[in-house]
Amino acid sequence: MTFERGKYKGLKKGDIFEILKKEGFKRVYVWEDYPGSYYPYHTHDFYSAHIVLDGKIKIRTDDGEFEFLEGDRFDVEKGEKHSAKVGPNGCIYIVGEK
Repeated sequence: MTFERGKYKGLKKGDIFEILKKEGFKRVYVWEDYPGSYYPYHTHDFYSAHIVLDGKIKIRTDDGEFEFLEGDRFDVEKGEKHSAKVGPNGCIYIVGEK
């Protein structure tokens, strides 16, 4: 997993969509998780980028646990094992898949 802190804070959704599309992401959409949502360890058959618009989310990988807030981006490699725990106010983020 790779990440960038705060780089996207203050950008408009449309601008973030364009950035991801220029990076080659074929599917880009907004996702919202309810407060306290939990996803146990799992993998995906695609590479994904996640840019937090509001709220917070903690991602756990074999490298540790990382918390992401508004403006943060984290990318998950295809096949990378990870879990997710959403903060008490939920989390809204843009997802790109390729």
